[in-house]
Amino acid sequence: METQAPEKENYLPEKDARSAREKAIDEWLPITSSRNAKWWYSAFHNVTAMVGAGVLSLPYALSELGWGPGIAVLVVSWVITLYTLWQMVEMHEMVPGKRFDRYHELGQHAFGEKLGLWIVVPQQLVVEVGVNIVYMVTGGRSLKKFHDVLVCGDGGASCEGKDNIKTTYFIMIFASVHFVLSQLPNFNSISGVSLAAAVMSLSYSTIAWGASVDKGRMAGVDYHLRATTTPGKVFGFFGALGDVAFAYAGHNVVLEIQATIPSTPEKPSKKPMWKGVVVAYVVVALCYFPVALIGYWAFGNSVQDNILITLSKPRWLIALANMMVVIHVIGSYQIYAMPVFDMIETVLVKKLRFPPGLTLRLISRTAYVAFTMFIAITFPFFGGLLGFFGGFAFAPTTYFLPCVMWLAIYKPKRFSLSWFTNWICIILGVILMILSPIGGLRQIIMDAKTYQFYS
Repeated sequence: METQAPEKENYLPEKDARSAREKAIDEWLPITSSRNAKWWYSAFHNVTAMVGAGVLSLPYALSELGWGPGIAVLVVSWVITLYTLWQMVEMHEMVPGKRFDRYHELGQHAFGEKLGLWIVVPQQLVVEVGVNIVYMVTGGRSLKKFHDVLVCGDGGASCEGKDNIKTTYFIMIFASVHFVLSQLPNFNSISGVSLAAAVMSLSYSTIAWGASVDKGRMAGVDYHLRATTTPGKVFGFFGALGDVAFAYAGHNVVLEIQATIPSTPEKPSKKPMWKGVVVAYVVVALCYFPVALIGYWAFGNSVQDNILITLSKPRWLIALANMMVVIHVIGSYQIYAMPVFDMIETVLVKKLRFPPGLTLRLISRTAYVAFTMFIAITFPFFGGLLGFFGGFAFAPTTYFLPCVMWLAIYKPKRFSLSWFTNWICIILGVILMILSPIGGLRQIIMDAKTYQFYS
């Protein structure tokens, strides 16, 4: 017994030291460092994450789908993703005394430590890094459109001559903002940016459908499918299916957002989080449905892939809407980048044993922003690439992975309502995962034919 006592005495301080170090790291990492968010933080974080500038292409998607299928896909996607988001909010604290602060932690609980990590992390990274690159392109292009409309007039058409400023430079200007904002430590510290972004998303969506109503239904409007050939109709349908479905892809950051809300056994975080989610989904509906339906009603199959281009006038209003898009995607970039920063810094501090601090944050986050900027400049048709690769990640993480985890953890009775609901979501999600990359691949091939590097 005398020889065992020192070992026990030595072991406990080591364990305490490890626990203290891990606690200190958790208090430094961006996802777990601040837990004082209010329910309305959840609302505007979710709006910022979900409503992308892609809302402006929803009328175009309807022109590829038609009235019936288009409305059906819009409504079904809204319902399914609200249900799967509710599942994730519920599963955040399903184990008493433990919080699953990150998507992969929930995956590890459902599928096992190693398998859960390999199932969730690659898909989550494809979505988050991919969305950041797309937002780099979107921000740069919207900034260029703002400049061209104000400086050149004619909807920016007269800027296309020899004095045209390359999109590359506007992407670099947009990226320069993120070199600064990326140094904000956690979700709660970007709340002001996120709130501004959420307001902007509602504002430019209102401008899009309001200006369409003001312009009225175009003479000779045609509601037949945009494509005239059978292959064109099929590929267009697949691409539009993905565009509409992926408009609801905010699930990749929902657990990380919920992690910022305080929780006690008496007042679990799921109550304020769900309240914020419901408000966010009402705002999403107010953005998506009027823009899609009124835009398609006004212009039919002649609507362009960005309804602001179709509207073109008044100049000041279109310029304002494009600047609103820029402000919105600034916030969206930060929301999607924060979990990536968390993953990078977790590996650097916990695995590679780098000391946490401002220097590490400055180097790692600056390198990430520079990487996304470089890819955006090199491949500005990355939207099509995301439609291809993202189809394998967006659909699972948003539409059916929460359902699979729910079935694995809660094991609802076979043929019960919960069992049927989850399996319907899984089947629809798998169909989406198979079909949507086809449209994205076709778009990549078409864009690559006319593409010039660093144009």
